[in-house]
Amino acid sequence: VSQTWESPENLGVVLNFAKFRAFLAEEVERFGGEVWLGCRYTGHSHANGETIVEFKQLSDGQSVKVSTKVLVDATGFARAIMYEKENDKPEFLSGTGIEYLIEVEPEVYDKYANDLIFFLGDKWMPKGYSWIFPMEQNRLKVGAGRIFLDPKTVKNLEPLKKYIDLLIDEYLKSKNYTIIDKHGSTLKYSQGLQDIYCQDNIIAIGDTVSTVNFLGGEGIRHGMDGAEIAGKYIQKYLDGKISDFRDYETEMHRKFDQKWHISERLAVRKYIDDVNDVLTDKTIDYLKYMKTEDVMDILFYYKFEKISRGLGGYLSRKIKGFIRKLGG
Repeated sequence: VSQTWESPENLGVVLNFAKFRAFLAEEVERFGGEVWLGCRYTGHSHANGETIVEFKQLSDGQSVKVSTKVLVDATGFARAIMYEKENDKPEFLSGTGIEYLIEVEPEVYDKYANDLIFFLGDKWMPKGYSWIFPMEQNRLKVGAGRIFLDPKTVKNLEPLKKYIDLLIDEYLKSKNYTIIDKHGSTLKYSQGLQDIYCQDNIIAIGDTVSTVNFLGGEGIRHGMDGAEIAGKYIQKYLDGKISDFRDYETEMHRKFDQKWHISERLAVRKYIDDVNDVLTDKTIDYLKYMKTEDVMDILFYYKFEKISRGLGGYLSRKIKGFIRKLGG
């Protein structure tokens, strides 16, 4: 089963993470901050009204201590600041993904230069999905990600590399590609958004509070939205206008709860409960009657109220099929 949606307008961009990280670092320095690379958070303590944060320099193992008024936990799925011990963490829904940046033959690139392609189903990526996105000239992003409830089940699954190779060899049919970069990540998502958002003068952002959408696995855009909200409350805290970050947690839940809860339930049905791609085939069969803009709104902006717009075409097809059976 395959379906194509087209639009004469550009509907979005494919993010270059290397350039994006460089931009963020430049912005920090532009506003008077410092960017430290090659450091790892190892702990923090409170003394004499100060919070002392300790980092380890990976190059030489030296310890560096910094005093701060506000400590931000942006350690992602590790949640290293909010949870001192691994055993303190609750159960999470988990996911993992890998993406290659490859350089391909011009004729291969030109064929997919204007397409965002998603692959669903057991052949292409069981319990998840895979993708091909265009980047700069003759470069494509090829990736795969999966969701699992029990980390032990990962041992029984094929490696993600197998499905990326499948896309390159069988779908793209590139014979002379070059791998420019490989990167991947792990996702730990709190069902019901039960994360710890703040403690005293500590505030958590991004994957640390499950801003990644569990249905599509998209995180950076929503992490930035959450960080913007956090920044507002950090400034209020530093200005002495608030004494804690409870209002930050309230606003984050107000922004994410409803759409994330629906996405969470749909993700479990699709990636975990779907047997033999039955749900996948039905979903595509339903969505194909919808406008491209409506599909984009559902998949990327989580406007699930628009799902009903495909009902007319879906029912019409079913009725016509029923009439043909009667006529036969």
